[in-house]
Amino acid sequence: MSSTILVVEDEERIRQFLQRGLGYEGYRVEAAPDGPTALELARDTPPDLVLLDLMLPGMDGLEVCRRLRAVSDVPILMLTAKEAIEDRVAGLDAGA
Repeated sequence: MSSTILVVEDEERIRQFLQRGLGYEGYRVEAAPDGPTALELARDTPPDLVLLDLMLPGMDGLEVCRRLRAVSDVPILMLTAKEAIEDRVAGLDAGA
């Protein structure tokens, strides 16, 4: 049985690229374009890993991370274009 990775990315091209690449490597991939959908998918099909964009519509990645962390110890990797140390610290503080 393959591991499930939840990809949470609002940019469709990036989301599809990650889905294809991870699928090609044998992972089962669930994908969400926004925070609320990600939380729903994580509840219905608990992932083994979450790749989470920081800037999302509807609910930002930090809030998604906090909510996932409140109910799960799933590993969470943040994907972001932000470079500031404060952004990295905020992600780690949220549970990534």
